[in-house]
Amino acid sequence: MLILRRADVTDVLSGRETEIIDLVADTYRLHDEGLTSLPHSTFLRFPEERHARDRIIGLPAYRGGERPVAGMKWISSFPGNVTAGIERASAAIVLNSLGNGHPVAFCEGSVISAKRTAASAALAARELTAGNPPASVLLIGCGVINREILRFLAAALPGLTEAALYDTDPARAEAFAEQCRGVAPDVKAYPVTGLPEALGAHRLVSLATTAAAPHMDLTACGPGTTVLHISLRDLTAETILGAVNVVDDTDHVCRERTSLDLAQRAVGHRDFVAAPIGALLRGTAVLPREADRPVVFSPFGLGVLDLALAEFVREQAARRGLGVQVEDFLSA
Repeated sequence: MLILRRADVTDVLSGRETEIIDLVADTYRLHDEGLTSLPHSTFLRFPEERHARDRIIGLPAYRGGERPVAGMKWISSFPGNVTAGIERASAAIVLNSLGNGHPVAFCEGSVISAKRTAASAALAARELTAGNPPASVLLIGCGVINREILRFLAAALPGLTEAALYDTDPARAEAFAEQCRGVAPDVKAYPVTGLPEALGAHRLVSLATTAAAPHMDLTACGPGTTVLHISLRDLTAETILGAVNVVDDTDHVCRERTSLDLAQRAVGHRDFVAAPIGALLRGTAVLPREADRPVVFSPFGLGVLDLALAEFVREQAARRGLGVQVEDFLSA
């Protein structure tokens, strides 16, 4: 068993944004071709009121193709951690041998999870704005995920020069601006306080909040806006029904009271989903565009992306002698 600590994972993945985006794109294509196995995520919730917003999610997955991998991500989300000054999410990933099923690696998963999330957002931003890439982005929610998204957007959109930052806590947005300068030094990052004005001023928006229920619409957005709806529960059902919707997997994203789940409950179907990102990447679907309707990308966060990236980390770490090898993990 190879145990990979956070420092090992960070060491392997630092500065490899373009490679990670390409890996995510390849995995989306394989998923769209039917070469993955992806059971529904399991949500562990708690009966006590004090844990009402907390959850731990299990995501088993298999990626086929030339470099198959199988395993599971186990990720917790405790939003109250933010107030306590610690990270909201923590995760571990187990990789299994496809020869005998034995576990072969145990990886710290929060870095992998954040980077695959950011890579999928940046990939969608690049694909959905192709031909007219934006020079600025509005980041709503000043936390780890939007920080990583900015890092990957800077790699995917070389013309990006500005990042407006909005958070319900203005002091948090101020502090976040300094972090952004370290992540993307060529992008001017600055806090904003007027959300409607900011929505109208930027054609690319990234939503990465801890919202548990819809709280906003996109009526203030200008023509041709693309929204990366990463946190999945910010937009009202009416907003989803009025948008051009791109997803990673329709069946996965239309559950667990996401905005798209609420939209399907309202109308009784899923026809409002225009296309999955994998089909767009493979050229088997074309996105309908209307200037007065925003394009909204809502990725559920497929465990197969975590497994693909974790296997990449395992391979690189083994090559470089990183991590802790436990020879007798399975011994009697």
